[in-house]
Amino acid sequence: MIDQATIDRINDAARIEDVVGDYVTLKRRGVNLIGLCPFHNEKTPSFNVSPAKGIFKCFGCGKGGNAVHFIMEIEQLNYYEALKFLARKYHIEVHEKELTPEEVAARNERESLFLVNEYAQKYFTDTLWRHVDGKAVGMSYFHERGFRDDIIRKFQLGYSLDQRDAFTRAALKAGYNKDYLVKTGLTMEYDDGRLNDRFRGRVMFPVHSLSGKVVAFGGRVLRKSDKMAKYVNSPESDIYHKSNELYGIYFAKQAIVREDRCYLVEGYTDVISMHQCGIENVVASSGTSLTGGQIRLIHRFTNNVTVLYDGDAAGIKASIRGIDLLLEEGMNIQVLLLPDGDDPDSFAKSHNASDFIAFIKENSTDFIRFKTKLLMEDAGNDPIKRAGLVTDIVRSIAIIPDQIIRAEYVRECSNLLNVGEQTLYYEINKIKGREREKRFAEQHRQGTSAPAPVPPETPLPTLQEVAAGRFEQEERNLLQVLIKYGHLPLFKDEEAQRDKTVAEYIVEELDCDGLVLENPLHRQMLDECRQHLGEAGFQAERHFLNHPDGRISRLAADLIADKYVLSRVHTRSRALPTDEERLLELVPRLVLELKNSVVLDHIKQKLLEMKAAGEAKDYARIDILMEEIKQLDEVKKQLAKALGERIINRI
Repeated sequence: MIDQATIDRINDAARIEDVVGDYVTLKRRGVNLIGLCPFHNEKTPSFNVSPAKGIFKCFGCGKGGNAVHFIMEIEQLNYYEALKFLARKYHIEVHEKELTPEEVAARNERESLFLVNEYAQKYFTDTLWRHVDGKAVGMSYFHERGFRDDIIRKFQLGYSLDQRDAFTRAALKAGYNKDYLVKTGLTMEYDDGRLNDRFRGRVMFPVHSLSGKVVAFGGRVLRKSDKMAKYVNSPESDIYHKSNELYGIYFAKQAIVREDRCYLVEGYTDVISMHQCGIENVVASSGTSLTGGQIRLIHRFTNNVTVLYDGDAAGIKASIRGIDLLLEEGMNIQVLLLPDGDDPDSFAKSHNASDFIAFIKENSTDFIRFKTKLLMEDAGNDPIKRAGLVTDIVRSIAIIPDQIIRAEYVRECSNLLNVGEQTLYYEINKIKGREREKRFAEQHRQGTSAPAPVPPETPLPTLQEVAAGRFEQEERNLLQVLIKYGHLPLFKDEEAQRDKTVAEYIVEELDCDGLVLENPLHRQMLDECRQHLGEAGFQAERHFLNHPDGRISRLAADLIADKYVLSRVHTRSRALPTDEERLLELVPRLVLELKNSVVLDHIKQKLLEMKAAGEAKDYARIDILMEEIKQLDEVKKQLAKALGERIINRI
């Protein structure tokens, strides 16, 4: 946890225009700045930044918040990761809770491993660009593959000299610990104490974590040899677990969010070539079968995945087994089969981004249909193979969590396979039954004989939840002035001989009539304002924008964002009063509007009760309700008069 004093320093230092300006080209418009939203595609700018308020707001997609929220969205970090990100940017030391000696040792070792990898990346990159062998061998290879220099620099590609221990000697000379060189896998240590470079004579592909740290390397050998593997990868370590990493995710994450789609390919060069082509929302599984950790990594950014295959049928059949995991995660999967002889690398080199994307849209199909047609071609007319095909397809459909999507695929596959829907459902139920039995057996083996859990029915909403949206707009209007102007004086309280603030007036008016805000977040914000009434220096805007609860801080940013700013023509022609200048008129009216909505709702409820009482012939209850409605009508008339309404309608 980060202490509050440090959080305050970070929020004070993080200027919203500087933070957003690192990602978005902003132009001045009045007191605000505008630009194209980085979170969705748009041609006309609707993304606003208010330096005075310290917030951003997109009026196209609705995203908004302060500098921390922007980093959370754009970098896909959690709250504390975003704070640390900004702390590094503004050189603020982060104070966290005191760690145990074991935790300190573990953290120091992880940091040491990252530092070793960072040194290695710079060493390999420097060798590629500056060393005679790096330029002659490594750079020649990359240029032959058609990679531009800017792309080579972007992905921090490098070269490891074809010498037994050139890198290891350089690292030890630079002061890096031998143990960390071995633990990262950069150096191999033999029983006799000899040290060898793992990646000697290879071009280097650094693997970056989601935050951009180098966690591993892939190295491709350039000379042909039956004794050497074509690719060598870093072994597992404390900082690298290949099942949780995707090559290119650091460079792709923003584009994946923006496009709401991830392209999944197999190798390093596929990713690099597609980036060079102009398609950046692409990652690679690096030749391994997809894992749950990799899928969850993609799922953080999008629900839509397109898998790109070359024409190798054997390779496709081997890899589609892992894609069932994507279905199980509830993701929407499209599959694209590239023309014979092409892979994503070669296809990207011969097409520009728009042509490539157009080809994908025209030729991709959903995974279940693709898999069905692929296996049907293999099964032919063999009844045994066709039976196995049905079982294989049903197994994929059975793991889809969404019942409606599952039913749609059953209908489609019934037509494709010429098998009745009931037969398919029967097989699906058998598969699910076996899964429940396995879970029960596993629980029994572990000593818990409880039956497999049954998914609970979706509960009906409570009356309180139904009511939460009844006065949404009136509550938002009231909270808006409370947050923006709550600390300002509204009028002179003659009895107390002091100014009464906007916040004090709103709280007293609501408490006087026993009104409680229906929306839980609104209610919490009002309660916190109530706790700080009379506190010198308290400003609701600052308090809620920097609130540790992300829901509240986002709501605060949304409430104080101004969609429209008057042009200079209007301000020159006549001086229009601002909300701040007419608080004495605005605030009481907003309170009255909320009260009026509550009274109208009460009348509506009483009329419904009276209808029910009439059907039950409960005449005593009807008399009571009529009297209550009469009293509410009187209140409604008074409110209407205060609000200046001329027509009073019965609901």
